[in-house]
Amino acid sequence: MKAARLLTPGPLDSDPLAVVDVPVPTPGPGQLVIKVTSCGVCRSNLHMVEGDWLPGCPSFTPITPGHEVLGRVVATGEGAGDVAEGQLVGVMPLWSTCGTCRFCRDGVDELCQSKEITGESVDGGYAEYLLATAAHTYAVPDGLDEVTAAPLFCPGITGYGAVQKADLGPGRSVAVFGMGGVGHVALQFAALTGAECIAVSRGSARLDMATDLGAHRTVDSSNGDAGARLQGEGGIDAALVFAPSDDVVAQALEALKPGGTLVLGVNASIRDVPFALEQRIVGSLLGTREMMREVLTIAASGKVHVEAEARPLGEAATALADLKAGRVTGRLVLVP
Repeated sequence: MKAARLLTPGPLDSDPLAVVDVPVPTPGPGQLVIKVTSCGVCRSNLHMVEGDWLPGCPSFTPITPGHEVLGRVVATGEGAGDVAEGQLVGVMPLWSTCGTCRFCRDGVDELCQSKEITGESVDGGYAEYLLATAAHTYAVPDGLDEVTAAPLFCPGITGYGAVQKADLGPGRSVAVFGMGGVGHVALQFAALTGAECIAVSRGSARLDMATDLGAHRTVDSSNGDAGARLQGEGGIDAALVFAPSDDVVAQALEALKPGGTLVLGVNASIRDVPFALEQRIVGSLLGTREMMREVLTIAASGKVHVEAEARPLGEAATALADLKAGRVTGRLVLVP
């Protein structure tokens, strides 16, 4: 099969990715092989490919990136459960967990310290076939587009998980900082709660998209301090941050009302926290397996969708370059 493999992490201009021939995987106990129909391109893929997370990630090289994967089951191993060949399924970053630690027992297995991450510690979806753990695959409802559904398995679950931590509802306000691949989906989930939704991002293209997706108002962060502006307008009850910038986090914190909640969905540093305001800062990695199923149900109902553009698998490096250069609105999806 063809796979876009990370050979040696480094800058994109050093050609760290190559499309090569590798064996089609064989499923072991509790595993599936999926013929990939689409795989989203995530900024975390870019960080790994360029070596930003060394040492430690990737766990080995060469490795196949990609952790938001959609495809059809073509083979099953013993004990894989009631999964039919040909069934459309998806895989998110959580490739497997131990199943026995207290986090797994409590149903928050994204916190399992023995987890394997799709495309980072095991081969991912930039390929024609993917080996998956049956317990961590999800049946995809009928009616979902096979390109736009793939990002539900990263931006979808990430955005939904963040919204669940923000205590939203009618009469409350939330600002989503960063209208990229995750932010534009999180905005839609936030709007479903009945809260007033504010999109904060740079440039008219992303803000126009946010308005189309349900934002009640927008703030162009290229025109001054968005945090000060929002605070001057009365402040917000919650902020969801998906822009990997210390300055953006500081602005989000500045915008919060006393007692407000900041949900941080990216790597960033937090500076001064005014303790007397009793604000809450929460990290958000993904979401639970049950949340993943809820995301798919909501998307199948037509209430949430992903803005996505398909690219051939052979253009994986170009897709990452476009993402790095800020030329992407929504999500890019590789199609083998």
